[in-house]
Amino acid sequence: MRRLFWLAMGITIGALVVRKLSRAAEKMTPAGIGASIAEGLRDLADAIGDFGADVRAAAAAREEELRSGTGLDAPLPERDTTQLQLPGRPAGRPSGRPSGRRGAHAADR
Repeated sequence: MRRLFWLAMGITIGALVVRKLSRAAEKMTPAGIGASIAEGLRDLADAIGDFGADVRAAAAAREEELRSGTGLDAPLPERDTTQLQLPGRPAGRPSGRPSGRRGAHAADR
């Protein structure tokens, strides 16, 4: 009975060792190396995607904090177009720069 137990134990251990060695040998072939590189790149792409999703979620949360803190989400007041003209300026002239050639070179005049 003891001999039968040890024989079964030896066969089991031998089979496990052969399976482990054949897996290791398969990983060392060009196809095995390519498969492990592809799996590594797939894992890296998944990690980068997860990182990007986390960054976008954190940025959205921070933007919401900033908007609520500064009041940027408040509705804009209604403007009346008749009040856009500044007092003391003629209606025909824009409120920006004067009509002269300010900033031009003396040679251009």
